Amino acid sequence: MSGFFKLSGSGNDFLALADPEGSAPAPGREQIRAWCRRGVSLGADGLFLLRRRGDEAAMEYWNADGLPADLCLNGTRCAAQLAFHLGWAHDRVRIATAAGSVAARQLDPERIALDLPVPLAAGNEPRELSLDALGKTWTGWAITVGVPHLVLPWPESLAGAPVVPLGRALRHHPAFAPAGTNVDFVRFPKSDRMEIRTYERGVEDETLSCGTGILAGAAVGLHLKRATLPLSVLTQGGFELAVTGDPADPAAGTGKWSLAGDARIVAQGDLLAAAAVEPTPPAWS
Repeated sequence: MSGFFKLSGSGNDFLALADPEGSAPAPGREQIRAWCRRGVSLGADGLFLLRRRGDEAAMEYWNADGLPADLCLNGTRCAAQLAFHLGWAHDRVRIATAAGSVAARQLDPERIALDLPVPLAAGNEPRELSLDALGKTWTGWAITVGVPHLVLPWPESLAGAPVVPLGRALRHHPAFAPAGTNVDFVRFPKSDRMEIRTYERGVEDETLSCGTGILAGAAVGLHLKRATLPLSVLTQGGFELAVTGDPADPAAGTGKWSLAGDARIVAQGDLLAAAAVEPTPPAWS
């Protein structure tokens, strides 16, 4: 496959390959890493391969480092948008991921909603952790939303949050070895509003949005009684997303939550041979 799509899910950007026959080979790690490298190739936070499965679709997802991840919710919203664009489904579609099947709905031409299990199910309650990094002790909450997250409630403006240096240190903290974790800095200016910035594992940098991070932050906010549903969420990319669901008893693990927000196809083209060339970084990089 040489044809690609470029998509953005509230600022989280992806390359996508479409396989209508469902039998094309997946790209290799080196290819994915090269294609996702910014400034040299197309650049993206990750890549997914979308395969047609009758009236449904299946996605395989890799982060920019070329390693697979079980779940990327912004990527899944983009996968649903691509399935609608390709005519594989209309208005509603199920997307199979490595973390399970997800139902997606098209709210309007630029917004996709996912219906998801409540992340605060029994056995997946947020765990309070105190971790040493950068010469200080930080208190956060670990929770898995398909992939691991550490949520750090931030008391002040996120403008001054040390997302990259502290996020990198906590992402590699021994408490999360060997796989590491994503790190979310969240603030609740009001109970129905959350602000979030995320350092993403596999991208190894801050991204403009993180769908699983939004659900992780919302889950911790409800757990700490700092948030209620519906919850409006502002991301680093400037997009507003919405988390809705039944706020009565989220810890019961029943019912569904919904994550809705922008998901758009921004480009379509062909991958050329030069897109897969990955130069060796200089020694000082």
